[in-house]
Amino acid sequence: MIAKLKSSTFIDTLRFELLAQHRKLFKAVLHDDQGSVCSQLDTSSLPDSSEITWSGLNDLPYGVYTLVLSQGEDEVKLRMVKRV
Repeated sequence: MIAKLKSSTFIDTLRFELLAQHRKLFKAVLHDDQGSVCSQLDTSSLPDSSEITWSGLNDLPYGVYTLVLSQGEDEVKLRMVKRV
């Protein structure tokens, strides 16, 4: 496991906590239900806090998304729902 999500639903912000061993060169990609990339977050170095707040997702339409968290060869796919 790379990270723990605070919630599998979101409105305009995703929040997750990175585990200690996964705090460098982290990548998150949000795909819609058709598989298209909707948003992407790349980090080469993280702040001292292990919690990441990914904001600016308010322009995405409501629906089901797949969040892909990866670091090197480790990858985790999570189902997310954007709602009102």
